[in-house]
Amino acid sequence: MNNRYIIFHKPYGVLSQFTQESPKHITLKEYINVPNVYAVGRLDWDSEGLLLLTNDGQLQHRLAHPRFGHQRTYWAQVERIPDVDAIRKLQTGVEIQDYRTAPAQVRLLLEEPLVGQRTPPIRFRQNIPTAWLEMTLTEGKNRQVRRMTAAVGFPTLRLIRVSIANIQLQDLAPGQWRELTPLELTKLNYSPEN
Repeated sequence: MNNRYIIFHKPYGVLSQFTQESPKHITLKEYINVPNVYAVGRLDWDSEGLLLLTNDGQLQHRLAHPRFGHQRTYWAQVERIPDVDAIRKLQTGVEIQDYRTAPAQVRLLLEEPLVGQRTPPIRFRQNIPTAWLEMTLTEGKNRQVRRMTAAVGFPTLRLIRVSIANIQLQDLAPGQWRELTPLELTKLNYSPEN
């Protein structure tokens, strides 16, 4: 069996799995007709962006296991404009539930990133501005970005994963997928023979 390596732009409202839990859920099978591939990690149904899929168990383990500390970068649209103190807290780690997050790279984006409209759109409140943060994490706890921004007082309204390690989402439209190139596999410091 040949290994497959797929990059997918997961739209909002799609589960990161092929099995349907209820008739109201849209799954990966609506978009990807490739047998025996599975998501590396996951994105919550209400998050968007880059999802890697493969049938290569070694790569899946290397990217998903915390020991390897692969970076994941997100753009988070948050309610209100985070101040320097909030960004510093996100950078050094915050308490979420019974856990302290590892340090993260966080910066306020001075311009809104070029992303299409989400369907459905985020809630819009005329008197409350929004801002975009770029956050790079090396761990992937459940709903971590959302919990982190909420913990410092700036709830996430929209979340898009734009990269995993050196693999970039770039201009792949929501719902589109393609195979990773050999160069992209090399950027992951991985060859299927490893």
